[in-house]
Amino acid sequence: MGKILAVTNQKGGVGKTTSCVNLSASLVATKRRVLLIDLDPQGNATMGSGVNKHDLELSSYHVLTGRSAIDDVIVHSDEAGYDILPTNSDLTAAEVELMNLKGKEIRLRDALKQVQGRYDFIMIDCPPSLNMLTLNALVAAEGVIIPMQCEYYALEGLTALMETITGIRQTLNPGLHIEGLLRTMYDPRIGLTNEVSRQLISHFGDQVYRTVIPRNVRLAEAPSHGKPVLAYDKNSRGAIAYLALAGEMIRRHDIKFKTQREAVS
Repeated sequence: MGKILAVTNQKGGVGKTTSCVNLSASLVATKRRVLLIDLDPQGNATMGSGVNKHDLELSSYHVLTGRSAIDDVIVHSDEAGYDILPTNSDLTAAEVELMNLKGKEIRLRDALKQVQGRYDFIMIDCPPSLNMLTLNALVAAEGVIIPMQCEYYALEGLTALMETITGIRQTLNPGLHIEGLLRTMYDPRIGLTNEVSRQLISHFGDQVYRTVIPRNVRLAEAPSHGKPVLAYDKNSRGAIAYLALAGEMIRRHDIKFKTQREAVS
């Protein structure tokens, strides 16, 4: 069964969508089957995957509101190599409509049960706020990846997110855990970056990915071409970093699976 991971941070501008798109493409490069779910009404992950959000007849809105089966909405991104559940601004309406629907917090979880077995990883790009869409992602996911910049307000925002995750674990999704904290837009020449990085490792230890994502022009340019950076410039520092992250994720996943299997036997 595919591992479902929500990529989220209540603070915007931290590289959340960039990480979701490029990590998904890097996992595909390691021969994993990946589904990317765009749950942000801005549709940036959709456009960054080479799918035109303006041409969509069906989107994640139709899945969450029960208007369409997830199989009818998933499309394949030739540029990125993964499948995607695309979205556009229609999804904004779902936030309101979901409030009046039965099982409003578990709509995505129930939809994913139909396709989870086809994939090794299912990545969910969340909006930069705690709303009904993010709640659906966190209830459906087993792990959370938190991209964050090593800057002054980062730790304060992280505390709020941790409280949210704890609350969801206690009420709606007991298995939810922190998969990893990802340091993005990383510049080791800045003293504050190094200080915040040290604090993160001190507080969260192995939950902090060893891989860091550097500031990289090619990484910033790739979305305007509708491509992950791996397809835009595979030799760039950004592409190499996300490939390294995919490798680190897979190693962690394999070690955890082996440990669980040994415990059962």
